[in-house]
Amino acid sequence: MIKLIGKWRAIAMKSNRHMENVSRIVVKIGTSSLMHGNGKLNLQAIDQLSYTLTGLVNEGKQVILVSSGAIGAGMGQLGLTERPEQIQKQQALASIGQSELMTVYQQRFAAYGQRISQVLLTHDVLDYPQSREYVHNTMEQLLDWGVIPVVNENDTVAVDELDHRTTFGDNDKLSAIVAVRSHADLLIMLSDIDGFYTGNPHQDPQAKLIKELHQVTADSLKRAGGAGTIFGTGGMATKLTAAADILKHKQMMVLANGANPSIIFNIMNGEEVGTLFISEENSEESNDDRVVK
Repeated sequence: MIKLIGKWRAIAMKSNRHMENVSRIVVKIGTSSLMHGNGKLNLQAIDQLSYTLTGLVNEGKQVILVSSGAIGAGMGQLGLTERPEQIQKQQALASIGQSELMTVYQQRFAAYGQRISQVLLTHDVLDYPQSREYVHNTMEQLLDWGVIPVVNENDTVAVDELDHRTTFGDNDKLSAIVAVRSHADLLIMLSDIDGFYTGNPHQDPQAKLIKELHQVTADSLKRAGGAGTIFGTGGMATKLTAAADILKHKQMMVLANGANPSIIFNIMNGEEVGTLFISEENSEESNDDRVVK
């Protein structure tokens, strides 16, 4: 059994899950939620995501979308079934896929009357104070205008081999950085899993979904697995790392299944969906410390 956390509790259903004061939201969607197994874009999921995020903006929320999928979309365009190891090939695929991804996003968001923008980042941009300030000011202006920034790593130019730090490593980490830098109230991470479990649900039939987590330990990170699909780079470990950063800054994160992105509405309605990461001092006290069966 995988020990995911140092201190956890799973709580019973309740009508309010700390969402009543959430006004700025970062939504991260993984490649597995955006693409079919055959490498084609999941247009239904993208349409549902566009509809849902537009609905949040119409309610007066400020929304930032961190979207994976550029390299995966590029692979689909070229009919590749294996992610190449060569950096130049990955960068070329990202260039192809990012264009396709933004074209589809533009079409679907426009259908609901929502304006979007593209923001491509590298780590060094956020490391240097002046460029970080420029990015911050741009994002703030976009949000003030009611525009949804669509953020992704600039995979075409970001590589590990450069002398200065350019890569975030994965969009799970990027989404946490964006949430912290933008002072978001909530990070919603949509993936191909329902949340965090007491064990690997694919191997352990006794594994239980953990509803609320207050702490992530070093042991948790060591035991977490790798990437889930051939198209994406994220996995359980990267999500735990992102959650730890969110908890460090006293913010909230929900990990949920992104097969139907409209699940975001359920999360915002305070329903007990997926796993909620929240610092213990920000969580309401509960007398129910049982795992929900």
